[in-house]
Amino acid sequence: MAIGTRILNTVERIGNKLPDPVFLFLWLILGLIALSLVGAGLGWSAVNPVTGDVLQAESLLSPANLEQLIIGMPSTLTSFPPLGIVITIIYGASVAERSGLFTAAIRGALLNAPRFILTPVIVITGMVSHHASDAAYVVVIPLAAVMFAAVGRHPLAGLAAGFAAVSGGYAGNLFPGAQDALLLGITEPAARLIDPSYAVNIAGNWFFIVGVVLVFTPIVWFITDRIIEPRLGPWIPKGETAPTTDEKKLLTSDEKRGLAYAGLTILAMMAVWAVITLIPGSPFVDSEADPEQRFNPLFKSLAAFFALTFFLSGAAFGFGSRSVTSHRDLVRMMREGIVQLAPYIVLVFFAAHFVAMFNWSGLGPILAINAAEQLRQINMPAPLLLISVVLVSCFFDLFIGSASAKWSALAPIVVPMFMLLGISPEMTTAAYRMGDSVTNIATPLMSYFPLILTFAQRWDPKFGLGSLMSTMLPYAGSFLVFGLAMVALWVALDLPLGPGVGVYYDPPPPSVAVDQPVDGGISGPTAPPEAAAVAGPGVASR
Repeated sequence: MAIGTRILNTVERIGNKLPDPVFLFLWLILGLIALSLVGAGLGWSAVNPVTGDVLQAESLLSPANLEQLIIGMPSTLTSFPPLGIVITIIYGASVAERSGLFTAAIRGALLNAPRFILTPVIVITGMVSHHASDAAYVVVIPLAAVMFAAVGRHPLAGLAAGFAAVSGGYAGNLFPGAQDALLLGITEPAARLIDPSYAVNIAGNWFFIVGVVLVFTPIVWFITDRIIEPRLGPWIPKGETAPTTDEKKLLTSDEKRGLAYAGLTILAMMAVWAVITLIPGSPFVDSEADPEQRFNPLFKSLAAFFALTFFLSGAAFGFGSRSVTSHRDLVRMMREGIVQLAPYIVLVFFAAHFVAMFNWSGLGPILAINAAEQLRQINMPAPLLLISVVLVSCFFDLFIGSASAKWSALAPIVVPMFMLLGISPEMTTAAYRMGDSVTNIATPLMSYFPLILTFAQRWDPKFGLGSLMSTMLPYAGSFLVFGLAMVALWVALDLPLGPGVGVYYDPPPPSVAVDQPVDGGISGPTAPPEAAAVAGPGVASR
């Protein structure tokens, strides 16, 4: 048996033995409780270099923490930052998806693409379609195969390009969306373990995710046209494998009218937001803040902007295309969107408590501070530090598919640790997203892998799991290499990650951070000590 096959079999075997992410968090919580007992008993402590607070490990079974856990259980769930943002955006996105707006926009983009630029159009459409959530997998990927077949190209090459864009390019997009709200919402409470005044906005990775689109698009174009398609050979349609008339059908007049209405609605929403931003005394502008922080209210308003824009444009498309006939249809679509979100809400209950309990125990910042001190002594360059985050994310992605589950577990340690090394929480999040994205297409444990295999077998019944994996490995390998290079160069060139967001983190004066504690955060002295430093090089100190 080849070494590669043995490795893949091992990965599959280990992954199949892992519990559901919900129970994974339950086991992590139990382990955290045990670790808090050890840390409190041994007197683990550290001094927060930003706030000057003396951090002591606390037992999660102490009366105060048991009170927070049991009595405050509902508020722990509802105060989890990503939850409200994600639900808000889903209310609008569910209307845009179920009215047919996303599907029609994707079909319109692909069906009208000239043959010679079909591949890059599929790639960019696939990355932008992440706003459509699961619809990206069930619409873009099979439709990409149909479009290739319709112009006489091998449909499996089109399927591979679509899969690479939708799943392997998961970190890329042209605009922030629910995924940004979800991951950066997890980043913020992790950052506040070190700096209670730190705020993260949904646009914190905007420039980076656009960069992913610019870097990955030519990669997929080259691999598809120059490697995958020649390897597959010429495609000759046989009977049922030929694309049907319905699959090649152009947009109807109703759909075109709906898209026109939706486009006008989106332009109107952009105009409204621009007017609100420019009026004197705008609520989107903090005139008393520093110049680089002045537009933070605008960035925080983007969750509402996307929710309203998705809702109104979806409704406009629905009425224009006649897929929506009354306001009751809109209510039904929002309700169905929330139902589809149920697995996430179940997971969030446990993830929220894990993150909160990490905060209560004090272990996250204590471990982060001491680990940062060890790394500082090694004096590892910032690009290499971020590359390590990408590789760790890649490794865990082979076994755990949920991006939010992995980040909820990693962020409370990784984000504070890198802040103490001068790297911004947004940059750490961007590196994590890169690692989480590139290996999606290389592991059969990815939840949509069997579905993609089913799509492929429509065109070639003999196309098996090994065939799909061997087809996608050139994409995954190239994504990893260029993704690592992109992260390293982004740090080395100190490029902005989003509006007002940079690679490096400059801590505020200690008094500022102490004056703005976060509810439920770690308490400390009202004034920082004269010398705020890590309490010793080891993890435990007294």
